[in-house]
Amino acid sequence: MSCIKRWLQQRKNQGKCPQCNRKCTLKDVRKLFASRLVAVDEESQKRIRLLETKCASFEKKKADWSKKEAKWRKIEAEMRLKVQQLKDRTTHLEQKIEDFSQGPSCSVSADRDFRRKSVSGHKFGSMFCRQGSSPCFMLQKELQVDGAHLFDVDASNQILLIARTLSGRGTKHILTKISLIPPHEREDILLPPTINFIKDLHISPSDGSLALFCSLRKDLSLFSTESNNVILAYDLPFSAWTCSWDLNSSNYMYAGLQNGSVLMFDMRQTKGPVKYLKGLTTNPVHTVHSLLHKSTLPSGVRSVLSASSAGLFEWNFEGADEVPTLIPETEKQGVCISLAYCPSSDDIVASYRPKVETHNEVAISQPSQTPNVIGQGIMGSHVQYKRAGSNSFQKMASTYATVNQIRLPKCAIIDLEEDKKLFASREEGACELTLQELPSFSVFQRLNSEGHPLRDIKYTNAVGQGLLGCLSGDMLQIFST
Repeated sequence: MSCIKRWLQQRKNQGKCPQCNRKCTLKDVRKLFASRLVAVDEESQKRIRLLETKCASFEKKKADWSKKEAKWRKIEAEMRLKVQQLKDRTTHLEQKIEDFSQGPSCSVSADRDFRRKSVSGHKFGSMFCRQGSSPCFMLQKELQVDGAHLFDVDASNQILLIARTLSGRGTKHILTKISLIPPHEREDILLPPTINFIKDLHISPSDGSLALFCSLRKDLSLFSTESNNVILAYDLPFSAWTCSWDLNSSNYMYAGLQNGSVLMFDMRQTKGPVKYLKGLTTNPVHTVHSLLHKSTLPSGVRSVLSASSAGLFEWNFEGADEVPTLIPETEKQGVCISLAYCPSSDDIVASYRPKVETHNEVAISQPSQTPNVIGQGIMGSHVQYKRAGSNSFQKMASTYATVNQIRLPKCAIIDLEEDKKLFASREEGACELTLQELPSFSVFQRLNSEGHPLRDIKYTNAVGQGLLGCLSGDMLQIFST
């Protein structure tokens, strides 16, 4: 600026711009301010950028190695756990083999020791057991299964199959397989989204690799426990509440529908049911049992026993008359809420709760009601029948019982040695699983069921040992003789 000023003052009115050579005075000059300029060392900048790139590369490699190290540590921990589980299983199986080789007395003693270890840390499951020749049930294992509502046991392969529903970000319907052999490995199988809430579940009694279940989405599905896939699915006209396998042929299956009908399926025919029989009422069929073939039935006839709130019905498929028959007197006991069947002896036990009074009239032969506390149950009854032939059932005994006011409870008949039969059901008043001798209905044993609602109960005989499964809340208890 000082140079420009001196240049213009020397020439006074004749001053010219040193840039464009036009006339100008000092008033025409405008000062432009800019930031300070710094000379940059290009070589240093290049070196800095190179070093920064190398540092970033080293940091990335370090992070990758840290992830790999954490992954290998996790794999190592899993392998250690797997090895320990295999060691435990080997020890358990070796002990079992040794026990069986040394005779029954040693086997019973070792089994008692194993059960004592299994129930450590849990509340003891046997509250009361009548002394006698028949073996009592002891708590063998408790398994936490969140969202479980149904299960079945594959005795041949020592596997539990459990239907579960998990809520959260979208409802998930899952089948869980759990091994009955320590360390009780489990596997979750996510079912297709087309399958809704599972209403009934049964493993094939002749082929443990197949399971049958029905859902509220109006379908009946055949599931392979080997491939963990639904291999066959039937569309139904109405929702199925129950299903079962035929006890005389492994190819046939049955489903009881919401409209009171019963369908028969042949897995060799994939299009649909081979028989669709309408019921005498439109009450939903909540239980279906295939009956063992009797000599009194014509060849090829398949007999099925069903239960609805209206009573018990027998269906004869492939017979001359396929109209269902109401078993006499079963409709007069009240509202039928459950049905258990023992194929080996043809014993049947149906549970009832009182009918709702209409116009101040009470149905005949109903147990008198007593004041109830909400959630404590209501006074109902258990009635034992015995199958005597085609469309013939004899009433053997009955007893009063505290039953659920709302739910359709599960029950089972246990076939023990020396032709002793036990009826297993939930006693709502005492909140426990009660085993009663048949036909007297005298209490044989009481089992603690954790005070939660009973969701499912199954009995099976595996490797000479009676296994009783009880699903209460999210806890599955396994009792053994």
